[in-house]
Amino acid sequence: MTLLTTILPLAPALGGVSEPSGGLLAIKVGRAETVSGAAIEHAVILVDDGKIIEIGADLPVARGIPVFERPEWTGMPGRGSCYTRLGVDGRAGQEFSPEASPTPEVQPGRPDYKEVLEAGVTTLGLYPPGTGFPGHASALRPHGASLAEMVVDEDAYLKVYFRANAQAKKQVRDVWSKVDEHDEKVKKAKEKFDKDSKGKSSDKKDEEKKEGEAKPEEKKDDKAKAFVPPEADPKIKPFLQVRDGELGMLVSIAQAADWAHWLDAIGERKFDFSLRVVMTREIDLYEVKEEIGKRGVRVVMEPQISLVPGTMRQRNLAAELSASGAKIAFKPRNDTAADHAALLRHVGEMIGAGLARDVALKGVTLEPAAVLKLDKQLGSLEKGKAANMLFLNGDPFEPST
Repeated sequence: MTLLTTILPLAPALGGVSEPSGGLLAIKVGRAETVSGAAIEHAVILVDDGKIIEIGADLPVARGIPVFERPEWTGMPGRGSCYTRLGVDGRAGQEFSPEASPTPEVQPGRPDYKEVLEAGVTTLGLYPPGTGFPGHASALRPHGASLAEMVVDEDAYLKVYFRANAQAKKQVRDVWSKVDEHDEKVKKAKEKFDKDSKGKSSDKKDEEKKEGEAKPEEKKDDKAKAFVPPEADPKIKPFLQVRDGELGMLVSIAQAADWAHWLDAIGERKFDFSLRVVMTREIDLYEVKEEIGKRGVRVVMEPQISLVPGTMRQRNLAAELSASGAKIAFKPRNDTAADHAALLRHVGEMIGAGLARDVALKGVTLEPAAVLKLDKQLGSLEKGKAANMLFLNGDPFEPST
């Protein structure tokens, strides 16, 4: 496996930290797994300033453009790992610290970051450990001499650890009640602002009638100020961002009952969230797969075969959830560099057990990027997206590749 950045350092880092650009370059490979559409045979990928400016089969290349040609290679997007604690310790966070970030724990230059990069993982979603609302995850690239060079986005998603019990449900309901209280506070402040502004405007008109037209410089000083809403509590602000679609939410559940109680806790509120499903030998989440699928929820899970409880009958939960309408984002079976490297092989085993190949391919590229809210930049080979890609000598899911 070869990373584009080891061939030519031409991809600018996301988030404003740029690497050297190699200018316009044509990359010719035998096959390109676009992920967003059909695979392209005899693919030509035109890259400029770290972005894909064109991709297609047998595209003509203008004279003078450097060509990197490897007809025996398969190109695909860089892999994403959206749920990991790689490179940091396992200390749990507080039960309610949604403003907390895991990035201060990161140590640039760690060997395990180099190992996962060499395995084709180009983006990591580092989450905060703990129960309840322990903090928000950060998106990192697994390379860079400093933390600033590694950070792609400090606010990837809000981590929620939820279980089917009264305490967890109360905590969820309480926090959304505080969101409502903040909204009411903003509403009242806006009403007061509008009332005061209207009163000042009426007073000004009365003065002008008495004293004549105001001088130009006075007019300038009297321009109405824009409304500034009251500042939200730092512990509530992440939930406002979730509601407004600015921040993702990843809810960790372990069983079907957790899903039912989660829906009961949030009630009629509408906001996007993904699920982190903890895979176990006899997980019963297949019982609510249709409900999960109807919502089109994105599910982060290990590529593992489970059993029907009390039997030895195997289930491919990823395939069942996908068939129901859910979207699958795979994470390694264990949170180690070795398991990150083995992920494609393990996902290949899920394909052998009935998972659709296109679902599997998205599950290691586009869907992890979507969990991190980076799918407009990463996760597929498309015009306008970052030239964040890797190359293999065969099919991604073949053990011999």
